[in-house]
Amino acid sequence: MSKMTEQKGRPNIIGYWMSEKKRQKLNWTEFGTTCKRHGFDLVKLDLTRSLEDQGPFCVILHKLTDIIVLAGQGDKKAEAMVQRVESYLDAHPEVAVIDPLDNVRKLLDRFHSYSISLRSGVDSLDAFTPNFVELLSEDVEDNLRRLKEAGVTFPFVCKPSVAHGSSRAHKMCLIFNERGVRDCQPPCVAQSFINHNAILYKIYVVGDRQHIVERPSLKNFYPCDRDTIFYDSHDVSKADSQSALSVLDPEDAATVPQPPPPDPERLRAVVDALRSKLGLALLGVDVVVENCSGRIAIIDINAYPGYDGFPNFFESLMTCILGAVESHRTDMPDAVLSNGSDSFSSGPGSSACSKTSSSTSSPGDQDDSGFDTGGDSSDEKKKKWGRRLRGSGGFAAVAGK
Repeated sequence: MSKMTEQKGRPNIIGYWMSEKKRQKLNWTEFGTTCKRHGFDLVKLDLTRSLEDQGPFCVILHKLTDIIVLAGQGDKKAEAMVQRVESYLDAHPEVAVIDPLDNVRKLLDRFHSYSISLRSGVDSLDAFTPNFVELLSEDVEDNLRRLKEAGVTFPFVCKPSVAHGSSRAHKMCLIFNERGVRDCQPPCVAQSFINHNAILYKIYVVGDRQHIVERPSLKNFYPCDRDTIFYDSHDVSKADSQSALSVLDPEDAATVPQPPPPDPERLRAVVDALRSKLGLALLGVDVVVENCSGRIAIIDINAYPGYDGFPNFFESLMTCILGAVESHRTDMPDAVLSNGSDSFSSGPGSSACSKTSSSTSSPGDQDDSGFDTGGDSSDEKKKKWGRRLRGSGGFAAVAGK
């Protein structure tokens, strides 16, 4: 892959933000080296101050999901951080962003994201979104009525409505009967459980590139009188998971046929349909194959996932960035390019970004913002966040019917 043309002075600048935990997990220092090979500097954004004197940037790459959630819950510090990013992007339309914040917001509430999946047209690809409904009340009778109206059947998985922002986002439960509905902890989303012989397929997406990883998952379960099972989805579906919940019962192992792995091209078509609705370059889609029908069930969609096992991830990410910068520059009106930020130069064959910041930061120079995105927030804040998302997205009707 050829480098983008460098202009006089320093290379082009990619401004990025992610938590320190995410940075270490992805070995971000290595990505800084990849950026250098392609003529870019990689600079971490300081979200505690204005971005104006930290750029100019040609692209902003971020994992702001947890901070956006906290901002939606009314956290003033998070609100200020998000506002600084949005203000900079509003003032500099010539700067590309991966991914647009409004598009990322679509995946921060599970009811909202499942509603998008439901309307994405994947049913024409023999794929589906299992029936689901949002539960906001602690009234068991009301919840039973809503479950029935939405076609949610036992057993079902109960998931927190907010998909990011706290460790609670991955705390789920499997409910087998009407008695267990009392274990629902609103605000939450109830979704019919699909038997899939304990195999999950994670589809990691970086721009136009996709990679499928097979992971352990929940074994087959059936309606019965047993008590609710509480679990952490991360513990069940890690590559090296040893959870007893992922071991098929002997009877199922002997008698339930194992459907073949899904065709990669079919999965690509499913993901492309979702991407067209979401407008995201970096996402993960979790699917299972229903063992009685062979249909693909979409059970979760995540913004900027972990990319464990994605081959040549940094090169794929760099290709995505190069494409985003060039595409964004092509789509920009000439007036924006000539009158906007000096980071864009004009003329055929020139780089999307030329002038760079006087900042001398390099990958790892800046400390993390110090913002704690790991703590749980109150249920009232989560309900408030859910109302904000539903108000902006227009999903008032019961889905899954």
